[in-house]
Amino acid sequence: MRLGLLGLVCLFLLSGCGESKPPPPKLTGPAAPAYGGAIVEGSIGDASNLIPYLGSDSSSSSVTSLVFNGLLKLDKNLQLEGNLAQSWEISPDGLTITFKLRRDVRWQDGRPFTSADVLFTHQFVTSPQTPTPYAADFLEVAQAEAPDPYTFRARYNRPFARALYSWLGDIVPRHLLEGQDPRTSPLARQPVGTGPYVFVSWRTGDSIELKANPDYFEGRPYLDRVVFKVIPDPATMFLELKAGNVDLMDLTPLQYARQTGRAEFKARFNKYRYPSSSYTYLGYNLRLPMFADRRVRQALSQAIDVQEIIDGVLMGFGQPANGPFKPGTWAHDPALKPYPFDPDKARRLLDEAGWRDQDGDGIREKDGQPLAFTVLTNQGNSSRLKTAIIIQERLRQVGVRVKVRAVEWAAFVKNFIDQHKFEATILGWTLPADPDPFAVWHSSKTALGGLNFVGYENKEVDRLIESARATFDQELRRRAYYRFQEILHQDQPYTFLYVPDALPVVASRIYGVEPSLAGLGHNFIRWYVPKELQKYHYAP
Repeated sequence: MRLGLLGLVCLFLLSGCGESKPPPPKLTGPAAPAYGGAIVEGSIGDASNLIPYLGSDSSSSSVTSLVFNGLLKLDKNLQLEGNLAQSWEISPDGLTITFKLRRDVRWQDGRPFTSADVLFTHQFVTSPQTPTPYAADFLEVAQAEAPDPYTFRARYNRPFARALYSWLGDIVPRHLLEGQDPRTSPLARQPVGTGPYVFVSWRTGDSIELKANPDYFEGRPYLDRVVFKVIPDPATMFLELKAGNVDLMDLTPLQYARQTGRAEFKARFNKYRYPSSSYTYLGYNLRLPMFADRRVRQALSQAIDVQEIIDGVLMGFGQPANGPFKPGTWAHDPALKPYPFDPDKARRLLDEAGWRDQDGDGIREKDGQPLAFTVLTNQGNSSRLKTAIIIQERLRQVGVRVKVRAVEWAAFVKNFIDQHKFEATILGWTLPADPDPFAVWHSSKTALGGLNFVGYENKEVDRLIESARATFDQELRRRAYYRFQEILHQDQPYTFLYVPDALPVVASRIYGVEPSLAGLGHNFIRWYVPKELQKYHYAP
């Protein structure tokens, strides 16, 4: 989970920033759970849209995950459990799911939540008027119905492996979105959900603030406020952390290894390390002629020393990626090894593909065009920027000219990635509990705004992804995914770089944090600050 930083100064009694603070006062009694206080998280990018399904960036989903709920959710062990649905039943043929909904849920404007909202959410996501890359799972539903206010039923024409996981998606309010153009709805900036936190304000480029929902069906969260603050530079964010103005952030490897070891820091913060459910990659815009030949993409992968990046950029806090699945999970094929660093083979492949240095300037050409491109990445992620610089030098050594450009997050996604206006990009994907790769790798997702923005199309890959989605047999899915990984390994639409370790840090005055397979945020509504340690106070 990602949480954001402080925005409205008038609501907080803040100390100045830029100086390290002394350790928090010691408790005189047991650390009993208490209501009150706030948590402030640093985020490198601002949100883009706070209507679920319309924002595909992590900054937006960090906010909406606290404002909205799905029918189901994942527990700390990544097992499905009820959320807005108190129970569910699957028919013997596996084609129908019947959800029984909670009766004690209200929208944050006071309207009751019913099955009509679930039915509307299905219609909303699958509507051609809704610009979302997440419709595929809902399009698998052959018939959705709400036979009574607290029953929702989804029927499928064929077995669908992700059927239950698709209902982790947020439910949106029918009474506020029905008949509205989602692209101009005020909910994009002022969301209304059923979740544990209620939207308060959004100061563009600065902060988003939420307050505790006193009527939340699972019980009022302990923390009064959650503030997401935008600080694009991780070094500045770290200074704010040490100054006491940020409570939660993701540390860079350098910060984790070299800048957080002093006793004073350890007294004020708790840091964590575990393999993230994500991977970082160098993606190529396959619509461009220079990347059309897979020998070129293979050569670029051979010319990049991934272990050099892990050692130098991540300081060892990560492992090589060899495909789109997390190592150690059932869908991941351990037999496929990352491309070895072999610049001589890279040169041979480029020669075979017709790219040669014909004028002696050190850069390869073909048909009069140099083998040159710009790697685009987002500001605020120093690991990606350093990775790009190392790649730039390694590719220069095999005759490829690379420029590096970093762009502010919201503009990066909206103006470049979503519009396919890039040559190559360094980005990362967060991996869901179910490994279905449809949204990122199926050829139907190559349109503007789709998640297959590199434009990868392979008919066999499409068939494999579709067949894996159409069975509950995990062994059949595994076979399909193993073959899928083999094809990606050959085609190299991405150079798969690394699986980084997650390195979050949380202020020690915040109690209740429980690391688990699901990370840190699975029990966020039970995080609290003991009364004696609360430093943020609010006017009535």
